[in-house]
Amino acid sequence: MPIDFYYIPGSAPCRIVLLAAKAVGVELNLKLTDLMKQEHLTPEFIKLNPQHTVPTINDNGFVLWESRAIATYLADQYGKNDALYPKDAKKRALVDQRLYFDMGTLYQRFADYYYPVMFTGAEYDPAKLTKIEEAFKFLDLFLQDQEFVAGNTLTVADLAVVATVSTYEAVGFDLSPYKNVAKWYGKVKATAPGYEEANGKNVLLFKQLFEHLTKK
Repeated sequence: MPIDFYYIPGSAPCRIVLLAAKAVGVELNLKLTDLMKQEHLTPEFIKLNPQHTVPTINDNGFVLWESRAIATYLADQYGKNDALYPKDAKKRALVDQRLYFDMGTLYQRFADYYYPVMFTGAEYDPAKLTKIEEAFKFLDLFLQDQEFVAGNTLTVADLAVVATVSTYEAVGFDLSPYKNVAKWYGKVKATAPGYEEANGKNVLLFKQLFEHLTKK
């Protein structure tokens, strides 16, 4: 049975799950969940996920939310080997650290800087932009002597980070000062299974929303 996947195509966290599913070759039963219509607040959805967030999966009765937890679950449960999410404790810990960096630093700083402008009409805060630039300097250092964010092979950490980095690019953030990031970004776009279908075309939907909401 396919896994039910409650999602919004443009959402970076949802794109992480789409990328992970492509990478492990698992089928998702896509269930578009329109937040504007409050479809995430129906009694049925709240019963499924009390936090009423997307992405959410229902794998034949096993319900899980939080994109990075879903991605690692899919890799563990359905991966043909452990390349995407290594079983070796040290290698896995490094992948986890990069996932936490993405969630707590790189993506969080995107949200801190851009979402107030998108959703409340606030002005850009230069101090928050400085924090973003710091985060990209960290990421650039991570990639200094390796091909991917957690070593020399593609892992779920790359899938999470590329969803975030592509979202930055979509809103006009300049990646060119971060040479290692730019090189890695090109490599992931070329090597991640189903990249264009899972992330490439969907990040353009976020770009359209951003441009619509920030149009003066």
